[in-house]
Amino acid sequence: MLKWFEGNAVWQLVMQSDAVSKGVLLLLLFLSIGCWTLFFYKLFRYRAVKKQLQLAIEQTRSVHHFDGLTECLSRHKDSIAGTLLSKCLGYAKNLYESAKSKNRLGLTIDDKHELQDVADGIVDDIVHEQEEFLPFFSATAAISPLLGLFGTIWGLVHAFVRISERQSADIATVAPGIAEALITTLAGLIVAIPALVMFVYLNTQLKHIEQQCLTLVDKCVSATHRSLMQ
Repeated sequence: MLKWFEGNAVWQLVMQSDAVSKGVLLLLLFLSIGCWTLFFYKLFRYRAVKKQLQLAIEQTRSVHHFDGLTECLSRHKDSIAGTLLSKCLGYAKNLYESAKSKNRLGLTIDDKHELQDVADGIVDDIVHEQEEFLPFFSATAAISPLLGLFGTIWGLVHAFVRISERQSADIATVAPGIAEALITTLAGLIVAIPALVMFVYLNTQLKHIEQQCLTLVDKCVSATHRSLMQ
């Protein structure tokens, strides 16, 4: 492996570059490692959340009463679906207690709309929590090409300085310096393109999670209203 690195032309260009170019390449390497690590973490996390929500949706499909929702909640108390149901049912109980204190038999249409608004807010909070680390991917996709361009410009300046020092502009003098400068642009693109793809893919998965949460909320609100309506 060491011999392969020693004989590799790209590796030789990296080793010949100055401290600033090496610093840019090192920073790009850290960004790339961070992106891939977070991507697999978020990928497995989103798959688990989608599976939990889908299971909760299937179990609430035949639920038409408050008691059925409570039973479903007991099965998913340690998941996002359980958190969503718990907060919705908790607010529904508060509305019902408020209605009883006002000598009403159950929830009204206005109460249902209020419960729906609160449930939508709970979904927004959950989606916001699941957006954790996603800005890192978009930032990496935007910053990496600029870092690569900075390294390239810096390398070109040094390449032209070398040319002026040697008083020669033949291909043997120009080519190594230009190639050394362009290696940072290549590295920037290698980091930025996967980061952008990761961001788009994870954002799509998050939209699926949001849709599942909204579906579960609608079932919860409808079942609660049928059970507690006046």
